Amino acid sequence: MEKLTKPVRFWLCATIIIWGLMGCDRFIGNSGESVEQVSDGDTLVVKDTNGKNFTVRFACVDAPEIAHTNKEKQSKRSSDRNQFTWGVKAQERVQQLVQQGGDRVTLNITDSDRYGRKIAEVRLKNGTFVQQVLLQEGLAKVYRPYLNKCPSKDLVQQAEAEAKEQRLGIWSDTKFVNPWEYRSLYKK
Repeated sequence: MEKLTKPVRFWLCATIIIWGLMGCDRFIGNSGESVEQVSDGDTLVVKDTNGKNFTVRFACVDAPEIAHTNKEKQSKRSSDRNQFTWGVKAQERVQQLVQQGGDRVTLNITDSDRYGRKIAEVRLKNGTFVQQVLLQEGLAKVYRPYLNKCPSKDLVQQAEAEAKEQRLGIWSDTKFVNPWEYRSLYKK
């Protein structure tokens, strides 16, 4: 086999490097899925690598509800106001975290639900586990019916226990109704 000349070797190496870098955007500052919208305290809309949007529901947790309809937004019922106040706080915290992560998240998809949403553990580029932060700050509760599908179940249970012990967030509110109970009792 003939030896390659220096210019041919240079261009061959340069081409290989360029091709490699083009395929490695997930390792260079562009890792993860692009977040298009923070829908509420436990739901995101993300764009996949093909440019298609899909909805992600956070695994392991349930955050307080937010008002979606005008009727809900105008409600004077104390149970609604309480739930929606905490729901907005959870949503705002997720927005802050997503912005800190450069509007990108890494998903560990564990399931899908009856609404077609992907169920996933959500992490920022630096490894911050979003569900853990929400639980530690008392802005969500562990959703036990699906805990068996939660790879980080020990971590989320510990985070919730710490917030409960310190009476943070919803744990400080004696009138707070669990999100799943609120949905079954007050949503029609």
